[in-house]
Amino acid sequence: MSGEGGLSSVTVIGLGPMGRAMAASLLRSGHPVTVWNRTPGRADDLVAGGATLAPTPTAAVAASELTILSLTDYQAMYDILGLGGATSRASSVLAGKVLVNLSSDTPDASRDAARWAAVHGASFVTGGVMVPAPAVGGPGAHVFYSGPRAVFDAHEPALRQIGEPRYLGADPGLAQLFYQAHLDVFLTALSSLLHATALVAVAGVPAADFLPGAMELLTGIPTMIGDGRDLARRLEAGEHPGDLSTARMMGATANHIVWTSEKAGIDTRLPKAVKAHYDQAVLAGRASENWTVLYEFLRAGG
Repeated sequence: MSGEGGLSSVTVIGLGPMGRAMAASLLRSGHPVTVWNRTPGRADDLVAGGATLAPTPTAAVAASELTILSLTDYQAMYDILGLGGATSRASSVLAGKVLVNLSSDTPDASRDAARWAAVHGASFVTGGVMVPAPAVGGPGAHVFYSGPRAVFDAHEPALRQIGEPRYLGADPGLAQLFYQAHLDVFLTALSSLLHATALVAVAGVPAADFLPGAMELLTGIPTMIGDGRDLARRLEAGEHPGDLSTARMMGATANHIVWTSEKAGIDTRLPKAVKAHYDQAVLAGRASENWTVLYEFLRAGG
């Protein structure tokens, strides 16, 4: 099936906020879109916009060469498609199809899924969407992908409607690894932002008086710690000369944050975890090196 200008048809399975955003972006670009969701009502707006609602997951996969999955995790893919084995009801429909799973899980789960798809004659590409649903298809949106290069290249025009595709390599686990690593930074920053807001709120400071400055601090971090490429070079070379903020100095600050949190009566688990990293470096005799020395202990599992 083709749409305007011969654009390929695409199936989207999973219509949470992200799935709906992806399907809507594909529709706007002229791709014929078939959708399926456990709760059919979530497709109403998409159907009104021209999408086709498939009666079953099998029918949804059969409708397009390319199926994009936006689900809670990879197990949901297995549950929905009902592919428990080579003789399952949907097994034959997968032959020759391309599955692009944009759900969150682990790198190993992505590799297992690629092998599973191959058993059923399908090609498998892993992806990780690096923007929230409202930003899908808009400026700045980007998505990590990994898997067979030829398969990715063949469907890159359709995938581009979700966000700028960033292909990482043939290993199907790479996109999931990058996705989780980026969210490691993101989720930790979110928790720290809420923890800091709670810290000042106990003192009677309105969140509105604190958060604008805290947000400036977040956006200023790249300037403070330097270019990412230079930081990467120093980490890979094991260079922690002690000419910047040392592990001793940063550890003392981490300790002060713990004390302040305890005095305020708020949760101390996050600052204690950060303090523990600096404690490791100090106890190992590396207190006079740059704070980046923590990388050596994190990489080695402590």
